[in-house]
Amino acid sequence: MRQTPAGIDVIAFRVLHESQAMEAGGQREVRAEVDAVAFEGQARLLAGCGLDTALAVEGFLCARSRRSKRLVLHVTKLEFSEGD
Repeated sequence: MRQTPAGIDVIAFRVLHESQAMEAGGQREVRAEVDAVAFEGQARLLAGCGLDTALAVEGFLCARSRRSKRLVLHVTKLEFSEGD
């Protein structure tokens, strides 16, 4: 975890997404890694959890910067799964 120049806590991390979806009439396994970032309270919660912790996250996709088109998930809500 680090702080922005304005003193806001921020943490960058990666989310591994796994699910199933219907496509072209069949079941498809979906697996992807997504770069993510969280601020303030969510950043402090994530800083205290271990790697491979199961989470449910909500947020929005945004370009990494004005010069980059690479997407980053900005986490606005997170929930730890039972047992973690």
